[in-house]
Amino acid sequence: MGERLKQFSQALVETVKEAGASVVRVEGRDRLPGTGLVWSGDGLILTADHLLERDAVRVGLPDGAVVAAQVVGRDPGVDLAVLRTPANGLQPAAWAEAEALQVGGLVLALGRPSDQVMATLGVVSALDGGWRTPLGGFIDRYLQTDVVMFPGFSGGPLVDADGRIAGLNSSALTPGLSLAVPAATARQTVETLLAHGRVRRGYLGIGAQAVQLPEALRNATGQTAGLLLLNVEPGGPAERGGLLLGDTLVTLNGQPMPSLEKLLAVLGGELVGRKVAARVIRGGRLKDLALVVGERP
Repeated sequence: MGERLKQFSQALVETVKEAGASVVRVEGRDRLPGTGLVWSGDGLILTADHLLERDAVRVGLPDGAVVAAQVVGRDPGVDLAVLRTPANGLQPAAWAEAEALQVGGLVLALGRPSDQVMATLGVVSALDGGWRTPLGGFIDRYLQTDVVMFPGFSGGPLVDADGRIAGLNSSALTPGLSLAVPAATARQTVETLLAHGRVRRGYLGIGAQAVQLPEALRNATGQTAGLLLLNVEPGGPAERGGLLLGDTLVTLNGQPMPSLEKLLAVLGGELVGRKVAARVIRGGRLKDLALVVGERP
């Protein structure tokens, strides 16, 4: 038994050492630094967007050097950001597809909030299909673990039993849960940020909550719920399109609006600048409007 435990322990040590060669420190806020991951050998770094609270960002490399970093692009919706450093010859992370993971499988979370790599061991707690974050970003697979997200671990890798990167850890996607952004979402986000510097998302400038519709309006609309407008931003796309505080949004661009999640799903980047139809309930009656979708700041 003792020999097997020793072998297992040594395997973990080797995994941390190998994966840690791609883990960097990200100094993008005045408090404790966070972590990042080498995306490419020519200096691209992937990290958590919420770590970037100031303009001057520095990256601590695995060899101990500290270099200035330029923000290439940010996507708060999935809590990812891409940095560019002048470093060369870095070791890119080897990624694993989320489909290779199983609930109960061992994983390591790595961080480098200081000069040295830190690690914690856990298991995959839950796997599910794609989901939408509270900020409107879409992540291709739900990946939850029980690893302890120590301060500064955000932006660091989740490492599977083969030593590959299963995801990028984030403490900001859903507070209180240890979630990771898997490879497919990371790859798509990086490609978009490199090409455009941002991920476009539609914006109406409203605050709303889901409400049940009266029976008569259920029959008229063919749906049971809508979104009651609790706030309409002055001068925003919704106000310019004629939406008023107290309206209940029933459909947008022909899609039913039973929840905030559905609204965020519909407001994709392809709608920015386009005129779309909106149907609301106002004073107990249905009213059709048209508005131009803005871009989320």
